[in-house]
Amino acid sequence: MNTKFPITLSDRPIAYVRPIKASELPDEIREQLPGVTDLYAIHHEEGERLALVTNRAMAFVMARQNDFYPVSVH
Repeated sequence: MNTKFPITLSDRPIAYVRPIKASELPDEIREQLPGVTDLYAIHHEEGERLALVTNRAMAFVMARQNDFYPVSVH
């Protein structure tokens, strides 16, 4: 039987938190981040980047403060 069941983690939209390298970013953003090599990106469920932060814990806090349910992506 192939019955699909929706998985509901929260009534809030999901925000994906993933580590990225500063070298992956456009030049104009890298220029604003002297000395920063590792960041965390917060993405909307549909893939749109919402924010960049330098700390994983801050990424989760920021997502929650904006009514998202944060999950880690590797």
